[in-house]
Amino acid sequence: MNIAETLEYITKVQWRERKPGLDRIKELLAALGNPEKKQKYIHVAGTNGKGSTSACLASILKHAGFKTGLFISPYVIRYNERMQFNGEYITDEELIQLTERLRVIADAMEDPPTVYEITTALGFMFFEMKGCDIAVLEVGMGGELDATNVIDCPEVAVITTIGYDHVEELGPTLVDIASAKAGIIKKDGNVVIYPGAPEVEDVFRKISNDLDARFRKADFKRISNQQLSYTGNTFECKPYGEITVSLAGSYQVYNATVAITAIEMLRDIGYEISDDEIKKGLANVYWPGRFEVLGEDPVFILDGAHNPEGMQVTADSLRYHFRGKPVVFIIGVMADKDLDNMVPHVIPLALAFVTCKPDYEGRAMEADVLAEKLLPFGAPVTISESFDDAVAKAIKLAGKDGIICTVGSLYFSHNLRDAYNKSQGIKSDLQTGGTVCYG
Repeated sequence: MNIAETLEYITKVQWRERKPGLDRIKELLAALGNPEKKQKYIHVAGTNGKGSTSACLASILKHAGFKTGLFISPYVIRYNERMQFNGEYITDEELIQLTERLRVIADAMEDPPTVYEITTALGFMFFEMKGCDIAVLEVGMGGELDATNVIDCPEVAVITTIGYDHVEELGPTLVDIASAKAGIIKKDGNVVIYPGAPEVEDVFRKISNDLDARFRKADFKRISNQQLSYTGNTFECKPYGEITVSLAGSYQVYNATVAITAIEMLRDIGYEISDDEIKKGLANVYWPGRFEVLGEDPVFILDGAHNPEGMQVTADSLRYHFRGKPVVFIIGVMADKDLDNMVPHVIPLALAFVTCKPDYEGRAMEADVLAEKLLPFGAPVTISESFDDAVAKAIKLAGKDGIICTVGSLYFSHNLRDAYNKSQGIKSDLQTGGTVCYG
């Protein structure tokens, strides 16, 4: 197979069409020799912030000298992002090689694996191939029944913010969603959580106690003297002094503190990670598509907020950095998203909306349908015919001194990045499939 044939094979089955459960992934991994048992893990679940937190953890571990894997969901620019080793994406050649091996087994299964299960198995195979010491696993959805949850007890289970997303599968209440996420907590493990609603914290605390797992809540009172910029953030965190995290968005200070708390739990169980390595890891972390500034004149921010809580923190960051200046939002969403509770967070800032359809057949809402749903909110709405058209219309609406921010989905981030780069005559490493992700 070549890389196009490989990706076509991997993505030919839609995971939403299959019954949830771990039986298929367990059968597949057993036939592959259980590669998931060959390294240790940090397991990261949550509604928002789990990708950024995972990237922070992987960068710190890499700078501490560990052979570090990172598994993310979904990818932002290209499929190879899904599995990384020491900050580099799996190569096309490696992906082809592993898929050819997996395909023989998957095709013989009576109940074939899903796209996500195939991807997860490939991640475990890749980490085994690379001889990882430890891998950071980002959960795709939920926790208990997520394919990544086939691992034994992780070194640390990290649970980031909990909000209303995937309520059809996990909800309808925050307690229900938290209970699903808590499925990554295992007997005698270590647990770190992002502070949240009391009823959510109670779920994690109780399950940790029932499983004799050591429980720790990140302490945001350690944070002081925040100096936030849309190119990165500096803050003080006891007892480390000044820390810089090279991620924009005011919320990244809190994600970084959750990562620090997880690293402290690793140190408690014998991992040698110095204060300086923590600082270097955070200073060099890179995570595309999360309040990422692509350019100025006008300022163009690539963001993937796709649920009410995500839209709120994006709006908060826009207010902080641009003092309430009107924003042109390029927006595209999946058809199942809660627009009625998403849009009100950004509507006070909206100069205009430009709608487009994310590149995800079967789930993406059409641009004209989205426009009709946005009209009652009161801001002007423009429909785009393509990603290039969306960027061109947004730049015209914003003007040279304006602000543009993409919201609604991570699935069109790479399309909008490419369209923006094209409009500016830029050919970036990430656009052409480069391997640098952080550090």
